[in-house]
Amino acid sequence: MTPLLTVEDLRVSFPTQTGTVDAVRGVSFTLGRERLGIVGESGSGKSQTGRAIMGLTPSQAEVRAKKLLFGDMDLLAMPPKERRLLRGKRLAMILQDPKYSLNPVMTIGRQIVETLKTHERISSKDARTRVLQMLEAVQINDPKRVFDLYPHEVSGGMGQRAMIAMMLVCGPDLLIADEPTSALDVTVQLEVLAILDKLVSERGMGLIFVSHDLRLVSTFCDRVLVMYAGRVVEELSSAALEQAHHPYTQGLLNCLPRIGSHRHPLPVLERQKEWAE
Repeated sequence: MTPLLTVEDLRVSFPTQTGTVDAVRGVSFTLGRERLGIVGESGSGKSQTGRAIMGLTPSQAEVRAKKLLFGDMDLLAMPPKERRLLRGKRLAMILQDPKYSLNPVMTIGRQIVETLKTHERISSKDARTRVLQMLEAVQINDPKRVFDLYPHEVSGGMGQRAMIAMMLVCGPDLLIADEPTSALDVTVQLEVLAILDKLVSERGMGLIFVSHDLRLVSTFCDRVLVMYAGRVVEELSSAALEQAHHPYTQGLLNCLPRIGSHRHPLPVLERQKEWAE
C-alpha cells in the first residue's frame, strides 16, 4: 500500500547576513493512516518540517528533498496553484496559537465558511450547516452562538477548537497539528486530544503531532520521531519510548519529573557536539 506521505532527505535552509542556517537537515520518514509524533526542543526543526510539507515555508528559504510525496503526488514539483488547492482540502495544519492564527476582524463562523467555500462549490446555507456540524463535532456546546463570535470573545480552548474545526471541515487526508495544546491548561489539553483522537479514528486520517512534550506524545501517538538540531536522532514506537537508545532521548526522559521520587535538583541534559553533526 502506498504511504499517505513519504519524506526522504528533507532539507530547509535560510540565508542570513552571517551565512546559511540549516533548520532541517536530512529528515526522512513515511506516514500511513496513523498518529506520528515529532518531539524535540524549541529550534529542533519540528515546525519547519511541518511547514515544508504544507508549502508554508517563507519565500526566502530553500526547501530540498529527494522525495516529498503526498500519495503519488510530488509536492515539490507541483505548480504553486495546484498546491494551494491541495492545502486546506486534503492537507491541513493546526497552528500553535489561535490568537495569532484566527483573523481578529472576522467572526469565527465566517472564517470557517470561507475555508469551505474556497475548496467546494456549496451554497451559503449548506456551508453554514456544515460549519455548525463541525463546531459541534469539536465539542462546542452552543455552535450557533460561537458561529457569530469574534476570536477575542472566546477562550483559548474554544479558539483552538474553532481552529481544529476550520482545518477539518473539508475532510483532509492528512492533518499536521503544531503544538495544538501548548497554550491550554491541562484539562482542556485532554479534551482537545480526545477530539483529535476521535476524529482521526473516525475519518481514517494521518496525523503528525508536533510537540516538545515527550510524555504527552508517548500516550497519544503510535510512533515517535525525536529531533535535535534539524535531524531525526531516533525513531521508535511510543510503547517503547522508555527503551530509547539515543542519549538525547534518554536525557529528555530523565529530565521529566516523577511522582513519588525525590529528584532535586532535576537532572540537566548535557548535550554532546556529535549529536548536531
